[in-house]
Amino acid sequence: MKIVKNAAAGTMESSDILVTVQPAEQGITIDLTSSIEEQFGRQIRQVIRETLGCLGVENVLVTAVDKGALDCTIRARVETAVYRAAGADWPEVDWGTLS
Repeated sequence: MKIVKNAAAGTMESSDILVTVQPAEQGITIDLTSSIEEQFGRQIRQVIRETLGCLGVENVLVTAVDKGALDCTIRARVETAVYRAAGADWPEVDWGTLS
């Protein structure tokens, strides 16, 4: 997926993360601010990179301000910001097949 504009997802509330993405010339750059960066910074960056990889994003600047978000929240915020920045439609979900 190609990032064509700046977009954000999340909040600055406790247990959340504010993720902003913007187009970049080359590669993935992650600018992380977190009060728990020393303990969990590597894991947060890994979750962001894995999510970008699953979405096929190659050139992006990610700015993340973490307030203690869980991995599932980080993934959701990155995915939402990327879809917004790419101007892409969300994939269709057949809710009847989910259990």
